[in-house]
Amino acid sequence: MGPDETHGSTALLTDHYELTMLASSLSDGTASRPCVFEVFARRLPDGRRYGVVAGTNRLLDAIGDFRFTDREITQLASTAVVDDATLDWLAEYRFRGDIDGYAEGELYFPGSPILTVRATFAEGVVLETLALSVLNHDSAIASAAARMSSAAHGRPIIEMGGRRTHEYAAVAAARAAYLAGFATTSNLEAGRRYGIPTGGTVAHAFMLLHDTEEDAFRAQVAKMGADTTLLVDTYDITQGIETAVRVAGPELGAIRIDSGDVGVLARKAREQLDSLGARDTRIVVSGDLDEHAIAALRAEPADAYGVGTSLVTGSGAPTAGMVYKLVEVDGRPVAKRSENKASRGGQKAALRRHKPTGTALEEVVYPCAAPPEPGEYDRLLHLPLMRGGEPVENLPTLDDARALLRRRLVSLPWEGLKLSRGEPAIPTVFP
Repeated sequence: MGPDETHGSTALLTDHYELTMLASSLSDGTASRPCVFEVFARRLPDGRRYGVVAGTNRLLDAIGDFRFTDREITQLASTAVVDDATLDWLAEYRFRGDIDGYAEGELYFPGSPILTVRATFAEGVVLETLALSVLNHDSAIASAAARMSSAAHGRPIIEMGGRRTHEYAAVAAARAAYLAGFATTSNLEAGRRYGIPTGGTVAHAFMLLHDTEEDAFRAQVAKMGADTTLLVDTYDITQGIETAVRVAGPELGAIRIDSGDVGVLARKAREQLDSLGARDTRIVVSGDLDEHAIAALRAEPADAYGVGTSLVTGSGAPTAGMVYKLVEVDGRPVAKRSENKASRGGQKAALRRHKPTGTALEEVVYPCAAPPEPGEYDRLLHLPLMRGGEPVENLPTLDDARALLRRRLVSLPWEGLKLSRGEPAIPTVFP
């Protein structure tokens, strides 16, 4: 979320019941009991074989801003959400616990304990909604984007979904997409906030503004140079390509096709561009693309893809399905036993086993009280994120996460990268 919406505090980005639980625990004396909470997904979204952790650094920033200022206290008092004693406690609140978890860019599987929060019940329980809001959204977007990047097979993808989602969700989505391998974003706020490369030229409105397509192309080339990308499908695409090359010359940077059967059109466009001497002019395609459409275009002469709606909606899986569960109280394992929603008690960590070649074999989720002896090719997955309520120094950056994900995808068994339905790429075991 942005500061204009939260007034600098993230404290009310939560659910009512988090604070009523807090009030009850303060009243009966259980609020100060030391607890462990874990974030994990019971299963991957239907058809997915891996998930990508994203949003961790955003969450740490949001926890730092989780403070109840006079503005938040006044709101809670005026709506009688909690009593005065709880309001007094909230006025002094700041998170003082410890957090460990998977690095951003790490892969996760069913049961992976991607975030572990150690704090008193009171300090930890109020973070549930915030943690799940950030991690469920960003991990869903990054997981979809990683599939698209894999399908693109090295060809760049432009994130352009800001007009298809909430204005601040668009910024987070652009960040998650960049983490997962997208080359650029159209979102300027994402560029400012996270240093993501931005790009863009014109839309069909610019073409329609001018009396002729040629006038529009000449205006764009005069301002942006011949290396720009000209949108050639406003009217007749064949005539548009001919006009584009005539105006910009064979040095034209790229054309963009945004409608129709883009695979067929890209093939015809390549032939036409070559015949006009514009052999180095690239072809950018967009328009309702997802990972399956991108994979189908792999054999076509498209040099880059623009993706919007499917990206910001998680390509059919807009949430990662993660939950935030209490697993330990006073050092004693606790677990929910409800049918279809059972959890495993006790604080856990994880390691990933690999073949000597580096191919991942399985995710081992183990109780911290009885850790296994790591093997030569095992990789521990947890790292410290917060200590005493403060982020640890030298946390991985967005570029670190981007590089980590590239390495992790290479480590998956080949079948784990398929877009078809199937089991998770590697099994999760609980010794």
